[in-house]
This record gives sequence, C-alpha cells and structure tokens, in this order.
Amino acid sequence: MTYVVTENCIRCKYMDCVEVCPVDCFYVGANMLVIHPDECIDCGVCEPECPAEAIFPDSDDRATEWAELNRTYSTQWPNMSRKGEPPADAKEWDGKPGKKELFDPAPGEA
Repeated sequence: MTYVVTENCIRCKYMDCVEVCPVDCFYVGANMLVIHPDECIDCGVCEPECPAEAIFPDSDDRATEWAELNRTYSTQWPNMSRKGEPPADAKEWDGKPGKKELFDPAPGEA
C-alpha cells in the first residue's frame, strides 16, 4: 500500500506533508505535489499533516483516480525534501470543487 495525493492539493500545495516524510517521496509540480508509490513506505505520517486533507491511502476510493497521476508525475517532477511556502491564495482554494481541470503538468521548483 502507498499514499496518494488527490485533487484538493491543486492550488493549495501546503507542503506540511513534505516536512514529516521520512523517505522524501514527495515530488513537486507547478500547482500540486505527488507521492512516488515505489518510494512510499506506507508509514502514514503525511496524511494527518495535510491541512487540505488531500492525502489518502491507495485503498481509499477517493485515491483511485489519482494513483496513476501520482505514479506518472513522480517520475517527471523534482523531488521535494523540504517544506516550501504555499501559494499566497492557498486558503481560498482549499476545498473548492472541480480543481482537477486546473491541474498543471509542468514541474515545480524544489
């Protein structure tokens, strides 16, 4: 099992999860983070640290459609091992529906 970053991370990108990850399995895109499923050790410490509640175990139905996106982009985006600054408008985007269409496949800056 692994953990998966889902839709609510888009445009929120708080990065509290990065700070607690013992294996640095987070990768950063332009407007969200993903988890590399082969690097995640299923410890679960990231899930409660996410203020946007965007991280779920891959066994959770809410993670299903995001699992492949996490796998794909974790091999293309740079590794994130330190917490950065979230976007200035992150709180405004937290919980908004329909953010999937805002997904940006461009890599972010680690």
